This record gives sequence, structure tokens and C-alpha cells, in this order.
Amino acid sequence: MRNRLFSYNLVDTPIHRLSGLTKLIAFLFLTFAVMFSYDIRVILAVMVFSFYILRVSKIKFSQIKMMLIFVIIFLVTNVIITYLFSPEEGVGIYGTRHEVFHIVGRYSITLEQLLYQTTKFFKYASVIPLGMIFLLTTNPSEFASSLNRVGVNYKAAYAVSLTLRYFPDIQREYVDISLAQQARGLELSRKAKLTDRFKNSLLITVPLIFSTLDRIENISNAMDLRGFGKHKKRTWYNAKKMGKDDLLAIIISFLIFLGTVSVSVFVNRSRFYNPFL
Repeated sequence: MRNRLFSYNLVDTPIHRLSGLTKLIAFLFLTFAVMFSYDIRVILAVMVFSFYILRVSKIKFSQIKMMLIFVIIFLVTNVIITYLFSPEEGVGIYGTRHEVFHIVGRYSITLEQLLYQTTKFFKYASVIPLGMIFLLTTNPSEFASSLNRVGVNYKAAYAVSLTLRYFPDIQREYVDISLAQQARGLELSRKAKLTDRFKNSLLITVPLIFSTLDRIENISNAMDLRGFGKHKKRTWYNAKKMGKDDLLAIIISFLIFLGTVSVSVFVNRSRFYNPFL
């Protein structure tokens, strides 16, 4: 819990040296590439590439452990709900039906449904490393200055910066409140039952909300006292110019996006890869 979640990780790597705007553009290109295609071959290729970039970024497992737990829960829940509400979705998409075995009623396991849900699972899973890379390697202030340079109003850019900075603050505040409550006898360890731990965790929410509102008020007052928003333009302390590496990163991400679209349009003649034809 002491590891900061969603916090900027200051390490000297090629990914960290890129401009915040570059990482945003690359993130959008790669995300669009994955979201556009339902070709599992393309999705797995982008996923391997994203994990390679994650390794180059030197992001430790301890930094993303909690995030991965929530992601896995979301993905498993999504798979179950998708099957319960639409067990024949794959059959409708691919136009064929190869039944593996029948469960009960309208629920059967088909090869088409397995391919559809597997593709959908990896589609979401391949985007997660990209989001982690963007969040953990981007200096919020530098990212805000990059947005402002391309025409985004500096007030909106600064709001984005504050949002990115606020994630680790919330986590740190949660840990402090949790330790204070445990010192007063609130049981949150594994010794307590799961239901009791869940109820006790909810008791931390109320002081966390009030401390968050108090922090927001302090920040708003400080910004008003310093005349934030008075002028149409402002200067930035953490401004970074885009260089050759930034251009190369944008070109690579664009080519991946272009390749994904080309496979769907010219090879598959559809967003879906259909091996059953």
C-alpha cells in the first residue's frame, strides 16, 4: 500500500524521455488500433508490443499490482456477463456454428463463442499496459504544458495535471486514514472476516471524502489568491520540446494503427477475423 498507485515513476528510460503529448498521441493510435480490430492475431501482436514497451519503461510489478487485480476482476466479470446475456453472439458474428458441448437450455459452448470472447478478452487486456505506461511515465506538469502548446486551453490542461497528481494523493490519504482507524481498534487485517473487513473499509470512505473536499477547497483558494485564470496565456516550468525520438514514436504508433486498419479492410474484408469460412 505504500507504493504509489497511478504515480509518475521518475526513471531515465527512452519512454520517460518522450514528450507527454507524444505519449498521448501514441496511446490513442495504439488504442484505436486495438479497438477497431477483432482480429486476434493483430490484437496479440499489439499486446506483445505493449508488454515490451512496459518492460523498457522499467515499471515494477509492485507499482501495478493493485491495478492488475482490479483489471483481472473486471475482465473475468465481463467474460461471464457477456456469455450469460449473449451465449450465441459469436455464432451470429461468424455465421457458422460448431458446438463443443451443450450445458443447459440455450447455453452451449461453441467454437465461435470461444473465439469471440477470447478476442474480446485480449482486446481489453492489450489496452491495459498502454494505459499503465502512459500514466506511470508521464510527468503531469510536462503533459499539461504539451497539451497547452497544441492549442488546449491552459485551464483545461492544468485540470488534467491536477487530476493525474491527485491519484497518488488519494491513495496516500487512504493509507493514513486506514492506519489511524486501525490504531483506534478498527480491524482491517486478514484476521477479520471478509464481510467485516469490507464494512470496516467503507468506514474509511467518509473521512476520505471530507479530506478530499477540504483539499479541493484549499487548492481552489490557493489558485484564486495567485490570480490563476486572469491572463489568456501562461508559461510552464516543465515544458519539453519534441525531438527526433518523439517523431519516431508517433510514426511507429501510426504505422501500427495503419497496419491494423489495412488487415481489417484488405485482408479480412471485415473487422472480424473468421477462421471458420
